[in-house]
Amino acid sequence: MKHMFIFLLMILAPFVASADDFDFENFAIVDDSESDFTVESVDLNSDASLASVGTFDIAGVMLGMPFEDVQTLFFKTKGLYTPRKKNSIIYTIHRDWKYNLDYECRQQGIYVPEKLEQCINSLARARGLLYASELHLERPQTGETLTVYFTSNATDNLVWRAVYKNDVNELEGDNEKFENQRQKKILAFWEGVLDKYGAPNSGTDKWISSTNAYDPMMTAYYGALDLVDRGRRTSDESKNIQSSRENFRAKPYAF
Repeated sequence: MKHMFIFLLMILAPFVASADDFDFENFAIVDDSESDFTVESVDLNSDASLASVGTFDIAGVMLGMPFEDVQTLFFKTKGLYTPRKKNSIIYTIHRDWKYNLDYECRQQGIYVPEKLEQCINSLARARGLLYASELHLERPQTGETLTVYFTSNATDNLVWRAVYKNDVNELEGDNEKFENQRQKKILAFWEGVLDKYGAPNSGTDKWISSTNAYDPMMTAYYGALDLVDRGRRTSDESKNIQSSRENFRAKPYAF
């Protein structure tokens, strides 16, 4: 218990790190965002062992879970988290595929932006290129949110990242009592994290499954957890880029 208390005091120091079933009332289609693949190296702490991060869960969500399973968990059963009121599901077309479809639609003489977007989305849905990329969940009574990110259909629409946040690091005012309460909330949060996942094995804020930063890992911040498999996301990105190049419908040039 003494060692646990010392560890908790250490971690209170500031961190440097930070289908077809469409519910038309509860989703949005957005452009695929450019992902930041800059990955810093990670090291295993001395006397620490590798963690089974691939088996970690945040509110029942694990890396590699299919979108359908996560959707069932939160839409079809009554749990602690509920879909946020607006646009809880975000659908996306990978940008390289969108460029392909844009070209096809313009070859049909469609140039008006609104009509062009409709053509692209229609083709994407028909060909299975429109996929659920994000699921946004919340617990309003506790100030918690959970955002789940999925790969495209090219790699089976699986969870590659889950980001949990709460309000323990927020200050309600300037009075000394609020800072006191904040510190106690942070301490309670960290005690819960340690009870569930054990002590970090890389620095004071990371759980790693290998020293390859593209393998599953989890990072903790004040009031936040980031469970991620960058390797899965990178593989999905590469597969889409290659496949979109191979399936670009160019004009039938003859020479």
